[in-house]
Amino acid sequence: MDPIYTFKTSVYAAMNCLGLAKRTGARILQASTSEVYGDPEVHPQPESYRGRVNTTGIRSCYDEGKRAAETLFFDYYRQHKVDIKVMRIFNTYGPRMDIDDGRVVSSFITQALKGKDITIYGDGSQTRSFCYVDDLIEGMVRFMNSREGFTGPVNVGNPGEFSIKELAEIVIELTGSHSKTIFKPLPSDDPMQRKPAIDLARKELGWRPKIQLRDGLVRTIEYFRKII
Repeated sequence: MDPIYTFKTSVYAAMNCLGLAKRTGARILQASTSEVYGDPEVHPQPESYRGRVNTTGIRSCYDEGKRAAETLFFDYYRQHKVDIKVMRIFNTYGPRMDIDDGRVVSSFITQALKGKDITIYGDGSQTRSFCYVDDLIEGMVRFMNSREGFTGPVNVGNPGEFSIKELAEIVIELTGSHSKTIFKPLPSDDPMQRKPAIDLARKELGWRPKIQLRDGLVRTIEYFRKII
């Protein structure tokens, strides 16, 4: 996707939806992202961490688009008393993902089921935290029903941390694939660590993820088998 289009979509969509919420008095949720933390120097990442984002890098249009959208949300909250909720979503996966969306979970499962080599960028030591979609949705619902004045931002993600190489190995095991792993150069500005601090979600929402990675992958692989 065109990175400039990605940035414009984040900002214009935020402005249009905020204008609608202002006119109707609606509560509105911003689906922000862990990408606002960039390649973090703090681990795990709490909501108070302001991030380490390269504003001129190849990934920056997405990162900055989400950061700008968060800014707009809080400006509308302060100036117009719009009832906002800002959620920072960490890597999410589950059934009904697009097999060609480019995300690491869908890419690995698709490659494994087709018997292709699984492509790992870098040496695979970079880590991510994967949240099953049902857990994410429960967090969203709880957040939207949370007390007035609790705006966030709040992290919603699974604090279980896995290296990309570990993820590939688990996918190969669960699919019964004979795929091999191949390694390619790591893209610029790809974060080396990503793990949410979820203390605030526990306290304010009474939320924590319930589905562990292997269980969630089994369900996701089952869906992918049907459509590939």
